[in-house]
Amino acid sequence: IQAGLDRSHYRDRFCIEHRWAVRPRDVQRALLDTHPQIVHFSGHGMGIDISSNEPDDARKATVIWEETDTDNNRKKVPEGLLFEDETGQAKLVSTSAISNLFSLFSDSVECVVLNACYSEAQANSIAQHIPYVVGMKKAIGDRAAIKFSLGFYDGLLADRPVEFAYRLGRNAIELENIPEHLTPVLKKKE
Repeated sequence: IQAGLDRSHYRDRFCIEHRWAVRPRDVQRALLDTHPQIVHFSGHGMGIDISSNEPDDARKATVIWEETDTDNNRKKVPEGLLFEDETGQAKLVSTSAISNLFSLFSDSVECVVLNACYSEAQANSIAQHIPYVVGMKKAIGDRAAIKFSLGFYDGLLADRPVEFAYRLGRNAIELENIPEHLTPVLKKKE
């Protein structure tokens, strides 16, 4: 992405800020400190893949706990995004907590990219507050996730709109013959 920025005619319009191995509190602070227009989360998400067709290089996470769905009397897998806690262990942050966080920054954030498996539920929820949100409707392999990001940001850095950049990102996966080009989904605020 940095290489794409370096060659872009519009490089002066963009500044990339990195945060690694973030805890939930770190995300709040980063949003307060940097006032981003685009937020990109690359990591792990949790949910259910009904098709059970996970790519071999999908980023896998272990279910830490389950709860019972009282309506259907069956176990349900928790959904959310995985961050680190204070001890470096995985901590699942709920969809509602993530959505509520972005609602506080809806005056400045224009796009959120959740480059994590099973992040469509979070994308749907965040899109109530943010104009554009990309999520993944099932597990996505590392190669596909990287290709999507490169294509997406190449589009934005060429001064194209988010919807075009999203389609370019999906096409970048497809051009590599990776059968996951339909995994990224774009949600728009209504």
